[in-house]
Amino acid sequence: MQKKNSILILLSLAVFASTASAQENVYPAVAQKGATIITHATIHVGNGTVLNDASVLFVNGKIKAVGNSVTAPSDATVVDATGKQVYPGLILPVSSLGLKEINSGVRGSNDFQEIGENNASIRSIVSYNTDSKITNVLRSNGVLLAHVAPLGDLIEGSSSVVQLDAWNYEDAAYKSDIGMFINMPSLMARRGRGGFMRPQASDPSKIAFEKIEVLKKFFTDAKAYLDEKNHASNNLKFEAVRGLYSGKQKLFIRANEVKQMLLAIDLGKTFGFNIVLVGAVESLQIASVLAENKIPVILDNQHALPTTEDDDIDQLYKLPAQLKKAGVMFAINDANDQAKQRNIGFNAGTAAAYGLDKEEALSAITLNTAKILGLDDITGSIETGKDANIIISEGDILDMRGNQVSRAFIQGRDISLDSKQKQLYERYKYKYKIK
Repeated sequence: MQKKNSILILLSLAVFASTASAQENVYPAVAQKGATIITHATIHVGNGTVLNDASVLFVNGKIKAVGNSVTAPSDATVVDATGKQVYPGLILPVSSLGLKEINSGVRGSNDFQEIGENNASIRSIVSYNTDSKITNVLRSNGVLLAHVAPLGDLIEGSSSVVQLDAWNYEDAAYKSDIGMFINMPSLMARRGRGGFMRPQASDPSKIAFEKIEVLKKFFTDAKAYLDEKNHASNNLKFEAVRGLYSGKQKLFIRANEVKQMLLAIDLGKTFGFNIVLVGAVESLQIASVLAENKIPVILDNQHALPTTEDDDIDQLYKLPAQLKKAGVMFAINDANDQAKQRNIGFNAGTAAAYGLDKEEALSAITLNTAKILGLDDITGSIETGKDANIIISEGDILDMRGNQVSRAFIQGRDISLDSKQKQLYERYKYKYKIK
């Protein structure tokens, strides 16, 4: 028994050592000082505009000029992008990046969920791991910012936007505590394997409405607490939602079913919250309601089967174009745990193949996302005055054959695109003398 335990300990140490030693030479870039100009590029601004043979000048992290006749200082660093495509950095609209490293089996690598129904005081930003091995892979696919959120049973906690080139979570914080996440309970009986309904201990609708009453009571009590000028003691959970009432935070509600979304809209109206629907698989059915109430949605995963048997097999592929036509603001996400969010650009490419204009598809992972997150004044497009979050690709960023990111800049910093996977690729090319 002692020998078996020793072997297990050694294996655990080996796994830890191999993980800890990876990417040691990939470190954050220093702040940009001076000017950089990218020349002779095809610039996809992010707002639908495409500029041919154009340049973008950025100084000390900020974009100073974009166009066909940009003049740069004599000492500016020149990046010749002839024949290449320049895009705003992609933004993950919702992610567990830095909170979840391995899907299952290794609890020590995960810090994305707390027990209990009400975790309003949980702040995802303080758990964000800047040394995640996933981060560098995302950067190589053009993702430069991520909206990081916790998971939970009902009230999940606050979310923050991070930039993906940092030493620690303080450096990474791009905009902290911008939203509060809740998980709207399902009113439907869950299906098991093979599509059969699982036996239910009680009525799922009854349980759902009980949880919704818990939500309403919490927000009612929080409002009463926040209206008081003096408190005998501070309530951290009530303090955590202060921004919802002042308008500084948005309420992100995970909901896919029509009934869930309608209840979410009602909750937002009852308390005067700015809400965003996350998932929104059945959003087409209430598109007119969403457009009328100006409620944006984040579409989690297109590469999945539709929710009902009557839907077309490609319904989720067509959904972005259908929402665009209906006047609904939306962003495209990649919530697939296996892909680890790296396919967000290709999800947008799928939407472009199924009716969405290609530049509109780009906006769905850049400017639209920035608008939904309240960041469009500083990022999301290549426009004067915004942060220089820019990627250069050899080809089409929305196509896996063309998506070859050769340079990337976060707030003007020329970041490394190396990763553990690239290092292993070069290692074994050398071993087997492959040229």
